[in-house]
Amino acid sequence: MTTVEYLNTVEHNQPRELAHGILREPPAPFFTHQSIVLKIGRMLADHVELKNLGKVAVAPVDVVLDRERALIVQPDVLFIAAERLSIIANQVWGAPDLVVEVLSPGTESHDRGEKLGWYRQYGVRECWLVDPYAERAIVYDFTGATPEVRSTAANEYLQSTVVPTFRAAPGTFFAV
Repeated sequence: MTTVEYLNTVEHNQPRELAHGILREPPAPFFTHQSIVLKIGRMLADHVELKNLGKVAVAPVDVVLDRERALIVQPDVLFIAAERLSIIANQVWGAPDLVVEVLSPGTESHDRGEKLGWYRQYGVRECWLVDPYAERAIVYDFTGATPEVRSTAANEYLQSTVVPTFRAAPGTFFAV
């Protein structure tokens, strides 16, 4: 499937991605997963909006990383800095500044492997892998010459390079 064919399908809320022309349609995430996504999205969006830093969105929203290679992903949460909002035109056409993936058993290996590699390759500046089972967040900072990886326990403050004024302990993401 090409990028154009994918984008011309009927709009819906089914999670899906296009990986080099292959359509992937996993089942809908579990309720707990979506509760965590919503909490992170709400906390990050409240902070970003208060400080006029840019825009935050939650899945499903298509991020076209590579139009020619038909690579489209749907991060759980994404942030685009104010100076880069021009990449939003119905979809996101390019790498967000920050993406967040909440790990779940069915997608963990894909999120930690291939998808994390795409984020780095296509210019995402920072990726958070939020692990509800280990109650921690792993921050991949791609802003330097070599990636920096920081693991943050549930009761520690997550440190972001892309949104340095944002403060939250991963444990707050998991509280029901």
